[in-house]
Amino acid sequence: MENTEKLKNSKEIVAYLVEKFPACFIAEGEAKPLKIGIFQDLAARLADDERVSKTMLRSALRQYTSSWRYLHGLKAGQARVDLDGNPGEVLTEEHIEHAKQALKESKERVFASRRTNTKEKEDKPKQPRRPAPRKADAARSDKPKAAPKAAPVADAPLVKVDAATLKVDQGVRVVLGKNPVPATIKEVTKDDVQVQLQTGMMLRVKFEHLVL
Repeated sequence: MENTEKLKNSKEIVAYLVEKFPACFIAEGEAKPLKIGIFQDLAARLADDERVSKTMLRSALRQYTSSWRYLHGLKAGQARVDLDGNPGEVLTEEHIEHAKQALKESKERVFASRRTNTKEKEDKPKQPRRPAPRKADAARSDKPKAAPKAAPVADAPLVKVDAATLKVDQGVRVVLGKNPVPATIKEVTKDDVQVQLQTGMMLRVKFEHLVL
């Protein structure tokens, strides 16, 4: 028996659209520009689908088209697609500029909020640490103390990236161990970045692990 339970939120509906219309909606990477008026097409195609309401469908479509990966995909020369993946009109310069501005404002809001939260944590008074209990036999030890190790020579300072300015295909370095590894940005989201190492390996890393 076919499952007719209603989809509960935009995330579930987007996943459902990816499954139903894979030539139009994608789950990862830069999304394809959608045909203007595609909501009406969706409403018609899903008119008999009891799992999706028009209200939730409109909300899910709005979330999909305002995501960073969708806005990143609105570039010069790209054609809008219909539900079956057929190309239509090419994006206008006005729509491309609007997408760039929307992406910039969204990033600024997210990173401003993140910086505020970080500052609040730093300003919060820290509880004093209790000294570790001294071992009784440590004071009586007759073993000679080892000579202190020489301090390592400081490397050149690493420059943290400005997350709000990151772009696809930008070259960065990823701090995976002691030495940063060269990589290329492939996708930027609100929470992390997908990068490709020179070996071809793809990784998702947090913004704080990227340096220039």
